[in-house]
Amino acid sequence: MAVTLDFFFDADSEARIRALWQRLADADLRAADPQAAADAAPGRRPHVRFASAAEVPAAVRRDLRTELAALSLPAFWLTTLGTFTTSEPVLMLGAVVDAELLAVHSAVHDVLAGRVRQPSAYYLPGAWVPHCPLTEGVPGDRLAAGFAALHPVRAVHARVGGVGITDSRTGRTEQLVTRG
Repeated sequence: MAVTLDFFFDADSEARIRALWQRLADADLRAADPQAAADAAPGRRPHVRFASAAEVPAAVRRDLRTELAALSLPAFWLTTLGTFTTSEPVLMLGAVVDAELLAVHSAVHDVLAGRVRQPSAYYLPGAWVPHCPLTEGVPGDRLAAGFAALHPVRAVHARVGGVGITDSRTGRTEQLVTRG
């Protein structure tokens, strides 16, 4: 997908996630896929992804900005070290799902519904697994080493520091919401 809607964290939470990224790097756990490695570059920010699509038109971005400004943005309790065992395994910290988080996710998708090109089914209500990726594309036989490098993980109480739309082709993020 070319465009993602990401919720970024406050500075303290971001530092805690970056420390986990460093523990993985110290254990020589690098992504097998060159694109995943590029996604893990130093400019990448810790996040929870709310949506992904081929295109989000300017009018939809404007409406998202308005909707997000009216909402109380949730904090994330990132508590569960886990993985998605897909063709490109992801090691992640799963977020505790509560009514507030689901309400914001639903509100975002109400704005996007029928107005974006090729939305990703992984992020739609009912299918979404909110998480902060720690590494992507690590070969399956190295996942156990990833767990060992990170265990035990202390829960991260991540407050929202901003919300943006990131273009995966350019790496540029258009900030929709910025929190101090």
